[in-house]
Amino acid sequence: MGAPEDIHMAIEKRLREKLGPLGGKLHTGRSRNDQVAVDLRLYVKNAGAQLLDAESGLESALITRAEEHLDTVMPGYTHTQRAQPVLLAHHLLAYVEMLRRDRGRIEDALKRANVSPLGAGALAGSGFPIDRTALARDLGFATASANSLDAVADRDFALELLAACSIAMIHLSRLCGEIVLWTSVEFSFAALPDALASGSSMMPNKKNPCAAELVRAKSGRVTGDLINLLMVLKGLPLAYNRDLQEDKEALFDGVDTTIACLQVAARLVLGLRFDRDIMRKAALAGYTLATEAADYLSRKGMPFRDAHRLVGQMVAKGIATHQGLEDFSLKELQQFSPLFGADIFNYLTLEGALKSRDVLGGTAPAQVKEALAHVKA
Repeated sequence: MGAPEDIHMAIEKRLREKLGPLGGKLHTGRSRNDQVAVDLRLYVKNAGAQLLDAESGLESALITRAEEHLDTVMPGYTHTQRAQPVLLAHHLLAYVEMLRRDRGRIEDALKRANVSPLGAGALAGSGFPIDRTALARDLGFATASANSLDAVADRDFALELLAACSIAMIHLSRLCGEIVLWTSVEFSFAALPDALASGSSMMPNKKNPCAAELVRAKSGRVTGDLINLLMVLKGLPLAYNRDLQEDKEALFDGVDTTIACLQVAARLVLGLRFDRDIMRKAALAGYTLATEAADYLSRKGMPFRDAHRLVGQMVAKGIATHQGLEDFSLKELQQFSPLFGADIFNYLTLEGALKSRDVLGGTAPAQVKEALAHVKA
């Protein structure tokens, strides 16, 4: 009883205590509705800048590691099955592309957040002849809102930032999911430093990639924040409703969680110690050069579908005889097709397979170097 109704009234009360009647003029031509909308938009602008900074940190980490591994070969996967050899640098730069799109979404959201609601009043505008454009400029906004009802009633600018955070977190979840796989004994592609892993309370042999697992899990938390705010806005009649008080918890949590996860992911990427030899052996196992043999026959004039079927028969024989395609002699290969010549062995190597993918966006060393130069520019 007798306490201020909320933070706005508490501030006004304190100003009146310090300034006397002048403090009571704080809300002249203003409402809590347009003021809180201004505050939230200012928060979104600041939060967006922090998100972009954290995104840059992870991008830089990925680019640094890609530059270190321009000659490291690994198996590329589809359906979690070994498919074709790729460069580790190419794999890491795929996440840079995802992060660049995440950055674009955040920047795009910030453009629409850069609008000042001040002067919209409770819902109908100010009763005083204020210069809303000048107010917007003084507060660092690009422009003033065009409709007073919309200015106090909507939070789609917060939704956009949360949506961008959610998509970024899905990308982080995928990256961290791969780190979990790569650091497992089954893969043994990489190891994490002790600072980014945990032991088992029972099993002395365990080294668990807990930091990566937690980032992977927190994607659900941020997506939940987005759904939370969507449901707050669903069905709200114009203009302001107290339901909008619930926008803060979801927005603050989603932003804070995403920033923290971006920072942890950067540490994970920088901390990984890759085993080049194991990755190279894995890149050759599983008949990952089969597509090269089919492409070779196709370049010699055989319809690709026929070549695909024929190389499938070669793989079946290789499995039965415990041979890789690169282990077949030319005579054995020509038993499948006379189109095979001695030059086939230039393609049935990891280097030959990589070099053949020399198209924009491909994993050929020349293309990956060019892609790296592009993201560093």
